[in-house]
Amino acid sequence: MEELLVYAILLYEGFVTENEYSKRLDELFLSDSENDDLLYLEWETDIKKAIIYIRAHIDCNHLDFERFGRILMSKLKVAYINCSDIKYYASRMYSLWESLPGNIQGIEPFWMLCYGDEPLSWGDEEQTRNIYEHMLDYYED
Repeated sequence: MEELLVYAILLYEGFVTENEYSKRLDELFLSDSENDDLLYLEWETDIKKAIIYIRAHIDCNHLDFERFGRILMSKLKVAYINCSDIKYYASRMYSLWESLPGNIQGIEPFWMLCYGDEPLSWGDEEQTRNIYEHMLDYYED
């Protein structure tokens, strides 16, 4: 469910499309068609209800932080690479941080989402980029 939680958060925040979410859900369901959560989500046509279902049914106390983080950072890295305006990217990171489960907001690398844009307030784009690039590369081997 970690991967679906990432997609739900990114979909809610506008980083992935409903089509990307649906495609990944289909792939996950085909590999585990006995999973009741995936079956429910396959049948749910209201994307807002699907996001609520995922958020309500994930056990954040037993979340695999590393798996969740690897998936999230790989998706955010694509968005970072494709975004030519660091100020726009940075403005969206705090909102994304607020959407994370509370028990991981203060854990590295996730907490960097809440302050990565601060150097921009004094015009230091390079430091902001360094913060985000460190965060995005956190799980690199």
